Amino acid sequence: MISTVPDVIFKTRVRDESIGGDNPFRWQDVSTDDIFKRTKIVILALPGAYTPTCSSKHLPGFEAKYQDLIEQGVDEVYCVSVNDAFVMYQWGKHLGIKQVKMLPDGNGDFTQAMGMLVKKENVGFGSRSWRYSMIVEDKKIIKLFSEPGKVDNCPDDPFTVSDADTLLDYLKQNK
Repeated sequence: MISTVPDVIFKTRVRDESIGGDNPFRWQDVSTDDIFKRTKIVILALPGAYTPTCSSKHLPGFEAKYQDLIEQGVDEVYCVSVNDAFVMYQWGKHLGIKQVKMLPDGNGDFTQAMGMLVKKENVGFGSRSWRYSMIVEDKKIIKLFSEPGKVDNCPDDPFTVSDADTLLDYLKQNK
């Protein structure tokens, strides 16, 4: 397992009112240094936007516990998924996500470099992220909560250890 987050560029969209019109967003490259350097970050990584467990439990759970995580010394919480910036934005908007930052990994570069890219062709998803969460401090992976049974075309969608409560409990016990 790797000990630091990989160096990649995320292709993001950011609001820019100077553009005007119906779509006031521009492309902005964001590096892992921009996100992880000199900060304490929580990442939750999900197989896909709009999917049942991701939308009903995993992402909403971290949104609900956002302030508790911040109170434990976390600087920011990001949700990463192998989806493009447009999908990630609309998914966050659809779920009413106001605090967790949506981080698109459209090409799967970050996920692959993390060793977490799996095939989910059995459900028509192509390549996606294995479900996990982690605590990263100054680019160093402090703790990784990876769901058990990581395998291509996993017949189920385990969600037992990467939830917000497990991560929050770890932070509280390891101050």
